[in-house]
Amino acid sequence: MEEVLSRTAASNAVSGQGWRFILGTLRATVAVRSMAEAADVAQRAIEVSDADDHLRIDLRPDRVILTVQSPAHAAVTSKDVDLAQRISAAVREIGRWTAPDHTQLIEVGIDALDIPAIRPFWKAILGYAGEAGNDGPEDPLVDPDGHGPAIWFQQMDEPRPQRNRIHFDISVPHDSAQDRIAAAVESGGLIISDHRAPAFWVLADPEGNEACITTWQGRE
Repeated sequence: MEEVLSRTAASNAVSGQGWRFILGTLRATVAVRSMAEAADVAQRAIEVSDADDHLRIDLRPDRVILTVQSPAHAAVTSKDVDLAQRISAAVREIGRWTAPDHTQLIEVGIDALDIPAIRPFWKAILGYAGEAGNDGPEDPLVDPDGHGPAIWFQQMDEPRPQRNRIHFDISVPHDSAQDRIAAAVESGGLIISDHRAPAFWVLADPEGNEACITTWQGRE
């Protein structure tokens, strides 16, 4: 039986294996030295996977990026945790390890007074779709190919012409958020709000354009 896990349960189940829970997925990277080694890691992951539709693999000359998620639920399930653990064991057999390095996901948030009015435009122009069959008039949009950032819509109560209406959400492993925030501040950014931390911190560049660093924590 495939059980959908809470954020805390999903994160705790794989943290010792080098995976991190980010935006309803389990993600890890495996360092390699060539595309041939990357292909070997991918083959090992595929061999232990009995759920092809749960696994996505991105091969690069220096690393393999692994993503595990139940497409039917758009969430992490007990089956995904088991798959992640089996993949970690398989790559260890060839002297490689799953790690959370280079692991993040990007979302774009769009402020709107009338979300149902603007959502069809973004769905059409990007060629996006609803996530896991959720295609309501205010639901987020995702890239069917899994390459582009997800789009979500934030309800506005009134026009705010002096504030940017589109911003990036950068979802990172919960244990690397502070390093990312520190780097942003050191590069000239400001922390605008930490009221909802650790769910998210609002930062801005020197001209006031906002972006958020987000984690799974504080959302249960």
